[in-house]
Amino acid sequence: MRKILTLFILAILISCNQKQAKNESYALADMEEEVIPVTRQTANTPPPPIDNIEKQEGIKKKIIKDGRLAILVSELEKTKSRIDVLVKNHGGYYANESFNNSDWQSSYNLKIRVPISNFGKLINDIETGDGEIQYKEIEARDVTDQFIDLETRLENKRNYLIRYNDLLKQAKNVNEILEIEEKIRGLEEEIESTTGRLKYLSDLVDYSTLDLTISKKKEFKYNPVNRDKFSERIKLSLSKGWYGFVDFLLFVIKIWPFWILVTLSFYFWRKLKKRRNKK
Repeated sequence: MRKILTLFILAILISCNQKQAKNESYALADMEEEVIPVTRQTANTPPPPIDNIEKQEGIKKKIIKDGRLAILVSELEKTKSRIDVLVKNHGGYYANESFNNSDWQSSYNLKIRVPISNFGKLINDIETGDGEIQYKEIEARDVTDQFIDLETRLENKRNYLIRYNDLLKQAKNVNEILEIEEKIRGLEEEIESTTGRLKYLSDLVDYSTLDLTISKKKEFKYNPVNRDKFSERIKLSLSKGWYGFVDFLLFVIKIWPFWILVTLSFYFWRKLKKRRNKK
């Protein structure tokens, strides 16, 4: 009896130990499931490339510089020739050039494009010449964010285009081919548009714009308006009168249905009036 009781107690103790060990193993497994994904994710995620970090930290600012300048001079043509030389020496060019001549002043309106590195030098050289500055305005716009955004979009669209081209090679029917080709066409148009926008911004950044006005005041002189001779004016008046009469006559003929309606209305009115008078 004692042996049986002893065996029964040993069996219970062994069973409890196995159950406890099993629970401990489950707990360890749960802890591993919580730790391993984080560890694997950290291990599998590559560190950011050093080149990209250096690239982000060393981004060159994209600045668009524009200016407006007006100068009142005493010798207009001499100043214009001097500015022509300055623009050429600083590697610039005229995007637009116009000349205005009125009774009170003569002026040149010049739109100058010059490399941004020479923008300030050109303005200083212009100001050191003869003339009185009427107004001056310089504006600088930071478009770095626009450049980064456009370049990122362009890179993503090019990657998508590569993927769609790979899918096009694997297409199995006509519908898939047409659908993928439509996607490719849209991406190509977007890439072309984004590339054009980048080129436009790059041109604005590389070349600054200066709207320059040089003017010279003139002594006001009264210039009477030239008028035709009296005989010529009489001929013109007779001609206009005749044409006016012809136009009026044509208008009267043009509304002939109205005259018929008036005539019939007058006829019936007279007839009705006579009947009333007889009564």
